[in-house]
Amino acid sequence: MRELKIPDQRHPEKAHRPDQAQPKKPAWIRVKAPTSQGYKDTREILKSNKLVTVCEEAGCPNVGECWSQGHATMMIMGEICTRGCSFCNVATGRPDALDVFEPGRVAHAVQTLGLKHVVITSVDRDDLKDGGAEHFAQTIRAVRHRAPDTTIEILTPDFLKCDPGALEAVVAAKPDVFNHNLETVPGLYPEVRPGARYFHSLRLLQRVKELDPTIFTKSGIMVGLGEAAMQVKQVMDDMRAADVDFLTIGQYLQPSPKHHRVDRFVHPDEFAEYERAAYGKGFLMVSATPLTRSSYHAGEDFARLREARLKKLGMA
Repeated sequence: MRELKIPDQRHPEKAHRPDQAQPKKPAWIRVKAPTSQGYKDTREILKSNKLVTVCEEAGCPNVGECWSQGHATMMIMGEICTRGCSFCNVATGRPDALDVFEPGRVAHAVQTLGLKHVVITSVDRDDLKDGGAEHFAQTIRAVRHRAPDTTIEILTPDFLKCDPGALEAVVAAKPDVFNHNLETVPGLYPEVRPGARYFHSLRLLQRVKELDPTIFTKSGIMVGLGEAAMQVKQVMDDMRAADVDFLTIGQYLQPSPKHHRVDRFVHPDEFAEYERAAYGKGFLMVSATPLTRSSYHAGEDFARLREARLKKLGMA
């Protein structure tokens, strides 16, 4: 059995890479260790339902804040990913078979936590013919059944090797928000996201809108990987051309010396400039701060996103 707490077993594809220097984090990046009772209660509910979260698996810096408020991002289809992106801390390898009872356990946890908004993500499952699309759809339907008033946001893989019907199955389940992250600028894909294709991911987001214009679409990128500001703004333009509603931009943090290096820590003032630029390009909602992550404050942001659409339509 692999011990996923051991870096070389968690990331066998990175074991022989040279170590990358890990620069000291500036003051605006540091967060307190989680200790609250709310954090402990959320952890126990997730543990009792045998659920995996991206909060833990990806080493999110906001886990203490989110869990203390009873918020967590469920990660379905296991804890082992078939991709080996150089930025990601999720374990890589051959995943286990899908658990047919997982959608029900996710729905039960959502109901128990009393979530008004839930984010459901997954590992990449290139080993499955549909990339796990039907499992996503079953999970959405299970949550709708157990917690009908909860709004659902999904953060999906790219379904790169799948028939177009895979995406259609997920969209037909009608999540409220469909998120798929571009992660970085296209010029960095070969070293940061080698198993993915920038324009395929962009087209995926555009296709969601074509299939169901009522679903909000969302995407995010990291900065501090070596990109230039003009490249980031070009990604914004590409997203708007694909009719993406919501953009997130956050600082890349290096999970271990074997992961992609941090090129620099982007100052909060630069994040503020990215936010101004993005709103100027027509996004309904933008979150751009050093600690922004895809699901950070997702519930509050969804309410603002819905309000922004109504205002744009002259209905608010």
